[in-house]
Amino acid sequence: MSNRTLQMTEQLERYLIATGCRESDVLTHLRTETAQRQDFNMQIAPEQGQFMALLIQLLNARRIIEVGVFTGYSSLSMAEVLPDDGYILACDVNPETTAIARRYWQAAGVDRKVDLQLASALDTLNKALTDGEAGTFDMAFIDADKTSYDDYYECCLRLLRPGGLVILDNMLWSGRVAEEGGDADTEALKVMNQKIHRDDRVDMVLLPLADGVTLARKR
Repeated sequence: MSNRTLQMTEQLERYLIATGCRESDVLTHLRTETAQRQDFNMQIAPEQGQFMALLIQLLNARRIIEVGVFTGYSSLSMAEVLPDDGYILACDVNPETTAIARRYWQAAGVDRKVDLQLASALDTLNKALTDGEAGTFDMAFIDADKTSYDDYYECCLRLLRPGGLVILDNMLWSGRVAEEGGDADTEALKVMNQKIHRDDRVDMVLLPLADGVTLARKR
């Protein structure tokens, strides 16, 4: 028994993936392909994808925002559990990595649920607000450039319904947020952690899942 979070070893991580995740064959193939890339660490952990999929089911979510697609593991994890009329507004600027994502969405038969916008995420989110979509989304996942997290967070809060959930990735940043100083990304994440902790518009928790995941529920 312990009141502290368990330290993850490689052996324990393998056990966790084998027994704690129900990963579809398509997700496994995508994870394997992405692992061959030099930037593979931009992909979320499989247990994180499983966690978000379960949150969607608990929320009965139908409309989701994703800021940062990469090769599509997170969007595929979410799209697989969305109902047939589910919708993901996916924001990214990289045509090369999102081409991989499109291929796997199609392989899983969920591509009709994903509306990929290859443009500035802020432009896409602000357009959704201009188009009258404030308060119409159930969940948002933010995993993109860290110095823009605050702007993404504010837009997503406006787009979420009351009771909707914002999920922010990399909030522990390999532990660097607890250290003195740091680069622009580290400092931006420190500011976001403090801001969300004090934000009375949301209920929140920062979990030591993967690289740190913050859940903020809009009141």
